[in-house]
Amino acid sequence: MIAHLQRASNTAGLLTYLYGPGERGNHTSPRLIAGDGHGAPIELLAEPGSLPYLAHALDAPVERLGARAPERPVWVCSVRSDPRRPDLTDSQWATVARRVVAATGIAPDGDPDACRWIALRNQPRQVHVVATLVREDGSLHNAYRDAFRLQTECRRLATELGHLPTAPHPIPRAQETHVPAPSITITAEPSGSVSAKGASDDLSATLLKHAGFQQIEDWYGRRHRLPTTTPAADRAAIATHAAEMLRAARYGVDLDPSLDTARMTAPANPLGPYTAGAELLRLTDQIRATENGADLRQAVDHLLHPDHGALERVREALEAAGEQINDLDDEAYQLADRFGFAAEFVSSAQSELVDSEVELRRVGNSPQPQAEARTHARRLPDPRSAALATSPAAAKAKVSSALGTGEAGASAAVRPSQVTGPRTR
Repeated sequence: MIAHLQRASNTAGLLTYLYGPGERGNHTSPRLIAGDGHGAPIELLAEPGSLPYLAHALDAPVERLGARAPERPVWVCSVRSDPRRPDLTDSQWATVARRVVAATGIAPDGDPDACRWIALRNQPRQVHVVATLVREDGSLHNAYRDAFRLQTECRRLATELGHLPTAPHPIPRAQETHVPAPSITITAEPSGSVSAKGASDDLSATLLKHAGFQQIEDWYGRRHRLPTTTPAADRAAIATHAAEMLRAARYGVDLDPSLDTARMTAPANPLGPYTAGAELLRLTDQIRATENGADLRQAVDHLLHPDHGALERVREALEAAGEQINDLDDEAYQLADRFGFAAEFVSSAQSELVDSEVELRRVGNSPQPQAEARTHARRLPDPRSAALATSPAAAKAKVSSALGTGEAGASAAVRPSQVTGPRTR
C-alpha cells in the first residue's frame, strides 16, 4: 500500500472536489465508509447537497479556536492498494482508514478528544481520509511524525493482506570449518624495497607474482620482493593490490601502513555530504589568499564564468528544483515560483558582474592616490541597489522610462531603491 499526505485550508472546497467528478472525470460513486464526528450526524450529511453542513461539522473544533486556528487545518491522507491485487471491500477499506487515523494519532482508539475525521471512496483501490487537526479539547494534533507512522502502518497492512510476502525465517547453515589462514607480512625495507614474507605455498606465490612482485629462491627459502627502483606510488599500489588478493584467498596479511593506499586518501570532507558547499568554501579561501590581481582574476573566474562558473551552476540548480516541484506536485506551484524567483535574482547578479573581468585586470596594476580612491568610493552605489539594478522589474522600469520620456538620457542605468514584491497567483 502507498499513502500520500497533504494539508488543505478549505474543508468545504476539498469535499466538493472529492464528491465531484474529479479533474479527469475519474470519480465514481463517491460514498462515506467510516468516520467520527463526535455526535455530529456525518452519515446523514455525506450527500452532495449537504456537503457545506458536513464541512461545518468537521470544522467545529477549528472554529472554536478562532484566530488561533492554524492556516491549513485540514489533514488529507490518500491510501492506494496494489493494482495487481483484488480490490478491498468498503468494510475492509473502513478498517484501513481506522487503523491509519489510530496509527498517526489523529484518532487513537478510545480517545474522547480525538480529531474529527471521515473516510470516503470515489475510485477503485483507494480511500481518502479527511480530518481536521484541532482536537475536541482545543489542542492541536502534532503531525511531525505522521508520514513515518503512516508508511509503517501501510506496510504492516499490506503484509497482513498478503500484498507483501512476510520475511522468511533464516535457515541455519551448517557450521563452517575454520582453517587457520597462512600469514604473510608485506613491509617496506630501509633500502626502499618492499618484501613479502611468510607463507611460501604455490598459491600465494602466484598471487604475489601476479601483483608485480619478483620471486627469489636461495638458501633463505622462497620470498618475494619489489625492486628498489620501483616508484613510491607504484610500491604502495602494488603492495595494496597484493594484500587485497591474498585476503580474498583467505590469507592473513599484515600490510605496512606506509604501503596501504586506503590510508593515503584525501581527508574527509569537513561538511559531510555537502560537497558543493565544501568546494565553494575552498574557492572562498582561495580568493582570500590571492596576493595579486592575476591570481584574483583566476579565482573569481571559477565563480563568474558564463558557462561553467559557480553562479551559473547555482542558477541552473534553482531552475531545475522549481521544474521538478511542478512535475511532482501540480498544486505546489507557489513553491516552484519561489525557486524560479531565486534563479532570476542569481541571473541578476550575473548580469551585474558582466565584463567585470576587464576591471579586474586593473586591480593591483595602477594604484590610485588615496584622495582619489576615497572620492571614487563615495560614488559607488549601494550594493543592494546595484544587485537589483538588472532585476526583471528594474529592466521593465528602464524600458518604460525610455519610451515615455523620449530624451537622449533615457538610456541611463536605472537604480531603483527597492524591488517589487513576489508574484502571486
